[in-house]
Amino acid sequence: MSFCTWQYFAFFVSVFSAHWLLPSDRLRVWLLVAASVVFYASWNPWLAALICASTTVDYLLARGIDASPSARMRRRLMVTSVVMNLALLGFFKYANFFLGSIEQALRAAGAARSLPVVRVVLPIGISFYTFEAISYVVDVYRGRCRAERRLEHLLLFILFFPHLVAGPIVRGRHFLPQIRRPKRWNSARVNLGLQLVAVGLFKKLAIADRVALYADPVFANPELYRTSALWIAAIAYSLQIYCDFSGYTDIARGSAHMLGYKLPLNFSFPYLAPNISAFWRRWNITLSTWLRDYVYVPLGGSRGSLAATVRNLMITMALGGLWHGAKWTFVVWGMVHGALLTVYHSWRALAGATLPVRRGLQASVATVAATALTFAAVMIAFVVFRAESLSLAGTMLAGMTSVRTGLTGPIDKRIVWLALIVVGAGHIVSRRVGLRRAFTQLPPELVGAAHGALATLALLLGVDGSRAFIYFQF
Repeated sequence: MSFCTWQYFAFFVSVFSAHWLLPSDRLRVWLLVAASVVFYASWNPWLAALICASTTVDYLLARGIDASPSARMRRRLMVTSVVMNLALLGFFKYANFFLGSIEQALRAAGAARSLPVVRVVLPIGISFYTFEAISYVVDVYRGRCRAERRLEHLLLFILFFPHLVAGPIVRGRHFLPQIRRPKRWNSARVNLGLQLVAVGLFKKLAIADRVALYADPVFANPELYRTSALWIAAIAYSLQIYCDFSGYTDIARGSAHMLGYKLPLNFSFPYLAPNISAFWRRWNITLSTWLRDYVYVPLGGSRGSLAATVRNLMITMALGGLWHGAKWTFVVWGMVHGALLTVYHSWRALAGATLPVRRGLQASVATVAATALTFAAVMIAFVVFRAESLSLAGTMLAGMTSVRTGLTGPIDKRIVWLALIVVGAGHIVSRRVGLRRAFTQLPPELVGAAHGALATLALLLGVDGSRAFIYFQF
């Protein structure tokens, strides 16, 4: 049930109306649990039952951690939960990937042996709710939050339909208190939710799906296109994935606001980042902070030697890449970002020791140049992320670094440049002026009309047959 369908519109209006008509918060919680199960079961009822079952097990294990006076038992229960969740993730998402990799390695070694293929249906959004479940149980173990006493509250935390499929990744200690908080109708909050939904629809339908018309054929057959078309396709995909994913997040946050809940910010002008470290503080924020808190820091973070820090960065980013999907392109993409972070931290340590260099880096011209260089690095890395295979990624990158003339481009490239101008201007104006703050000073009627026009443009400019959100596959 995609956000950009009339089916979801009818579903949400029904849930929204019933939610605010019910007389008690407890009934509202059960309504949202039931609606979330229906939302996921509309795709696959058996996997909806699996999520409910695994969440119930996590509920019992967390209660056991909270009640146990034994440190050893608490640790065992925590490890049991983490292993269970990772086992489910590994079976559904990575079983065939690892079997295929082993088979290729055996063939390369001269042993022609075929391994069995596991025929499973990949649960949509499994990476997101698995990380949420792990963070909840680990936080209970660490004493950062108490185990939830009501099963329906934990079910709502995991299943809440606005963030169930593609995030943002929510922490239990942030979301569970919201469930217990009394809900009161707030028209300003509903208006904010509608504004976020309008912006999200525009990003997805008017920009992401449009530029995909240019990017998709080029990435499918990069050998057919000239060098300039390859570069434009790389720019197009960078715009597509940002508008697609942040558009989903806007709609998710807007839907949650209208139901009285707040989901965390997941993007903060990432393409204005002046370095790769700042990019990861602004891009998919909930994933990067999750990897920092539950992988990078437990590995030792940057507390050890430079070699240890580099090792921890590479492991964390490689796992972050693998989290996106069972393909070597994602692993390599993660390792590329690990290498970029390593280079940046080494450069910062070197430049920080030299006063003239440090002052030069703070100049406006240097900031603009650094921002452009960071965007270029991110865009080139996205070529590997988007490619269907490492060989196609190599073909694409080879074509981008050579000079091919006489070949063609897929469609009129002006749509890509227009999208780049819109996204760039949106980044700069929002960052400099603060549109959200400015809107609070304008007449509500004007703000409503502006966002209504934005939603109308999204519907008018949308491509026939809206594409699934990119992050649904993760």
